[in-house]
Amino acid sequence: MPVACLAAVLACLASLLWGAGNIGPAQAWAVLMGQGSEEARFVVTELRAPRTVIGIAVGMMLACGGALMQVVARNPLAEPGLLGVSAGAAFAVAIALLLGMEAAGLHVLVAQAGALLGCLFVMSTVRLSGARQDPVRLVLAGAALSSLLVALTSLVLLIDQRAADEIRFWVIGSLAGRSLEALGGSLPSLMLALALTLWLVRPLAALALGEAVASGLGHHPGRVRKLTVLVVALLVGAATALAGPIAFVGLAVPYVARALCGADIRRTLWLCLPLGVVMLVSADVVSRLLVRPSELPLGVLTTLLGAPVLIAVVRARRLPIL
Repeated sequence: MPVACLAAVLACLASLLWGAGNIGPAQAWAVLMGQGSEEARFVVTELRAPRTVIGIAVGMMLACGGALMQVVARNPLAEPGLLGVSAGAAFAVAIALLLGMEAAGLHVLVAQAGALLGCLFVMSTVRLSGARQDPVRLVLAGAALSSLLVALTSLVLLIDQRAADEIRFWVIGSLAGRSLEALGGSLPSLMLALALTLWLVRPLAALALGEAVASGLGHHPGRVRKLTVLVVALLVGAATALAGPIAFVGLAVPYVARALCGADIRRTLWLCLPLGVVMLVSADVVSRLLVRPSELPLGVLTTLLGAPVLIAVVRARRLPIL
């Protein structure tokens, strides 16, 4: 845990030192030390710092959302980006933009509602015969839902050319140009998600041992699942409203956390917090540097990082790749 926290701090420092504007690391460091020119202070405080803060929040939310979804679905491949949860949130926000809803806080609520619908689809699929025994079947169902929602989002782009540019900029998945206003609007729902998560940690640890064990310990598996789905919707919806749909963070980070500290959700969940920051902020820094002065979409890099993890999970469980 201390090493992961140190890595998260270093990733955030790199995000402040490299990025938007013609300000090098030395000039940015001078600003952090209380010196530097006006231009350097503007770039670091007004461009890079908000982007870093949003990256921290989004990385934590996606990592924890993925860990919770995997526990409640009892499926190592249950990741919001793969199963249509992020796509549901993205489609809902695209509709909101089409209808002219400009308030950032409203975007968060709409995205959380879309994510909740995606979560309900995932949980209904888990209940289908054989879905728990065959995680690949769940991924295929989620991929079908994601494809449908992406197609509907593309249709929205064709309906209103005025809103198309804004929607297109948002759905690529990026931290560039994002405002802290949306993060402020999501704080009430995030506080609710945090409170529910703290309450759910112990029941989820019992549920991982089986429904009979959880019931014997005085927990209610049905209620625990419903509340967990709500928490995932709050986290993933807020993250999608802030940065657009970003896949594989919720798969790769919990996988690494379990490899480091075991499968107990009481340890894995808290390790996901700094690891989520490390993955997302580091990927964002790399996206700024690879094709300067342009940027790669953040979602592309997280996919490049997460796809090998997906293959590793499938191969480890000896599941067929169809």
